[in-house]
This record gives sequence, structure tokens and C-alpha cells, in this order.
Amino acid sequence: MSPKVVVVGSINADLFLQVQQHPKPGETILGTGGHVSAGGKGANQACAAALLGAQVQLIGAVGDDSNAEPALSVLTKSNVDLSAVARLTDAPTGLAVVTLDQAAENSIVIVAGANGHVTGDFVGEHANAVAGADVVVLQGEVPQSANEAAAKLTTGRLIVNLAPVIGVSAELLAKCDPLIVNEHEAVQLLTDLGNDVLDPNDFDALGAQLLDFGPKSVMITLGSAGSKIFTPGQTVSVAATKVKAVDTTGAGDAFVGGVAHRLASGDDLVSAAKFASRVGAYAVQSYGAQNSYPSATDQLPQ
Repeated sequence: MSPKVVVVGSINADLFLQVQQHPKPGETILGTGGHVSAGGKGANQACAAALLGAQVQLIGAVGDDSNAEPALSVLTKSNVDLSAVARLTDAPTGLAVVTLDQAAENSIVIVAGANGHVTGDFVGEHANAVAGADVVVLQGEVPQSANEAAAKLTTGRLIVNLAPVIGVSAELLAKCDPLIVNEHEAVQLLTDLGNDVLDPNDFDALGAQLLDFGPKSVMITLGSAGSKIFTPGQTVSVAATKVKAVDTTGAGDAFVGGVAHRLASGDDLVSAAKFASRVGAYAVQSYGAQNSYPSATDQLPQ
């Protein structure tokens, strides 16, 4: 049996809108296309890891509404274990409105819906699944209590992609291996933790400061500039895989899913990041999130 990855996180239906340029406040514009697809950071990361060959279980919630099926459809096809996904009658499925312009830049507005019910108590109902996982993956689109509970239950490796940045305890930070943030999230997290950031573009300093808060490793993703991996006494830069991007929606989640898959398979962090860079590059060449992710048999860009 392949190593088990458990993802605790959000599940959304994405309302995807294509525009020439983003509207200004008060402006009405005509879109060039639109559709509803599967999304949510937790669901995206679970999907990406499963498509690559990992055995994945997702812990989360959707509503008992018309958005639940599109939110879960790709996960089902990707063989993600959804036995710990609740269908709630008192909350709608999470919804994200994604607007993509012709320069492939997106803006996203998220309504949590059922994701707000994924609390520490909810995670506790699935304690055995979390405790039995080789790798546990967390993000910032569910309440802090869910992440704290999952971290305490984790006996394997803990990946925390703190996106968006939410509250986090010292105990959770100490178990991160790695903590994954982009350059903007790194600055926000350090600010929230009470650190002064003198230069937001000094990524080595950002990584070193984050390590001071206790994570075993830190990864700062830099988009087309690649990523940097920080462990005590060592910093490694990983180059981005160069492709023509048409839509970056969900690319960071594809990257995290790739890291989770390879760490669960026994890779070291640098090797996992190099592989995940290729997974993310594959994803940005197509529109949408989960529908753009590669399977284990797809040819990844070099």
C-alpha cells in the first residue's frame, strides 16, 4: 500500500470568470468566458497528490446544495478518500469567485460556507486517520482550531501551507516540516508574530526569521523565480520550471500536493521541491485548478 497523505482543509466550488482586465471599483464589464469548477486549497492539494499516485484522504465539509457535486467531482475521479467529508444541511458549500485577466493575473474572493465548520472538534472525530498518516497537510482556509487539533494528532510529517495566513501557535510551528508560504505570506506571518521586516525582498532574511520561530524547515515559494528552502544551517534555491503560463489559479496548491506526494514517498525536501516545481509548471499551462493538474502518467515539463 502506498504511503498515506491526509489533508485537512477547504473544499470550494470555484466560479471562474475570464476578463480582458479586472474591473475598477464601481465598474461593470463584460466577461469573455466563465464556468464552475472544483477548488479550495485543501481539495486542490489532495487532488494533486492523489493524481500523482499518493493514497489520499481529505477531511472537510460541503453543503447539501447544488455546488457540492461540482466541488467534489474531480476528487472522486482522482480516487481521493472522501469518507471524512461531511455534507452539512446548515451551511452552503464554500464558494470562490476567481477573476482571471488576459495577463493571467487572478483575483479571488472566498466565502467559507461549510469550511467554517471544520473545527478542532470536527477533526477530532477523525483522529485515527490523522494519527495514522505518513504526511498531514494543513492550510489557512479552515478555522485555526482545526489546524491546531490536527497538528497535535500528527505522528508523521506535517506540512503547513499557511495560505491565507491565520493564527498559529508556537506548538504548531515547531512541528512544521516544512512550513510553506509565498513571499507575501512570509512577510505577513512575521508581522503577525511581532517581527519587524526590514526588507520584504530579502528572502534569505525572511527564511531565517521564520526558522527562529521553530519550524524544522521553511519553504518560501517565489512564483516564476522558483523557491527557497531553509533548514538550520542551510539554504537551497530551487529554480522554477519555465513554461508559458495561461492561468496560475491553483498552481501553488499543485506545488504543495507535489511536495506532499514526494515526501510521503521518501524523498528529501529539495528533491520534493524540484519535482513539485514541475507539477506547478504543468498546472499553469491550462485553465482552472484541479482540471489542470497532471496525473502520474503525464509528461511533466523539464
